[in-house]
Amino acid sequence: MAKQPAGRGDDKRQRAELGESEVKSFALGSEALRPGARLAGLDRIGERLARRLRDVFEPFARVKPKVEAESALTSRFETWRDALPEFTSISLYRLRPMKGGMLIAIQPEYVSRLVDSFYGGTGAVGAGVARKREFTAAEERLLARLTDAITGAVVESWSEIVPLEPMLASRETNSGYASLVRGDESVVVQRFTISGGGPGKTSMDLVFPLTAMRAHEGQLAAKVHAEAGPVDSEFRYRMARALEGVSFPVRSVVARPTLSVSELMSLKPGDVIPITLSPRVPLIVGNRRLAEGTIGEQEGRAAFQIETIGANDRTGGHRN
Repeated sequence: MAKQPAGRGDDKRQRAELGESEVKSFALGSEALRPGARLAGLDRIGERLARRLRDVFEPFARVKPKVEAESALTSRFETWRDALPEFTSISLYRLRPMKGGMLIAIQPEYVSRLVDSFYGGTGAVGAGVARKREFTAAEERLLARLTDAITGAVVESWSEIVPLEPMLASRETNSGYASLVRGDESVVVQRFTISGGGPGKTSMDLVFPLTAMRAHEGQLAAKVHAEAGPVDSEFRYRMARALEGVSFPVRSVVARPTLSVSELMSLKPGDVIPITLSPRVPLIVGNRRLAEGTIGEQEGRAAFQIETIGANDRTGGHRN
């Protein structure tokens, strides 16, 4: 009698006895970006970009807004797109040589608030703004200037990773028409929370293809240098006061006679070594020639009179 083929349960039991794991299906391109170092690099760029965005939004909001960067996250592009309101501002910029480019998504009510603030208003707008289906001419002009400035800040923040050349590709107001990659492909989303220039908060998304992040994985994993902060005048004052008390050895060389080894070996008390005095001798601080002058006398003591400062600056006080 022929043996019946093993059922699905028997297959699992046999694999368990052999210590084998169950085979799982896998779709290429569907994996998420999870290396911590790479995400940490994006977060550092996001923090630097948030500081630059404050200066970008200030001329439009007429106040210094507060911009906070959230942690970078990955998502399927269609998942991110479906979460957008049907009417929103979506700008696609190409960032050569970065693959795919970048999407900038801004909520329409915030655009209206910025226009109101820019023309002297309070930045408060009605609830019906979010339900409209198109931007006014003034809002379109402001959006063009704003997204160009945002892209410039992005390029500056990425300059230590890769030099980028931005170019506007398209603008959309219907989220269903937003295009960057295929819907099932992964993207990286950098979200910024903005407050100021009117009541409440808003958010802005920068979206990059996952493949673009992979192309610069090594640079993103490296440390992104922090920007130098503003000069602390109190710190500089205290540092200058502390440096005033630092001491340096100061010396001068009157002559440099030269003797042979045999002459050195035959030296004895009472010998006279002839020297030739130079009309000008160096003043040496540490091991660096600081000035030149002449040897004289003042109030019964030998003295050094400075004639030039910084002349013949040679390490160790020697002339070439």
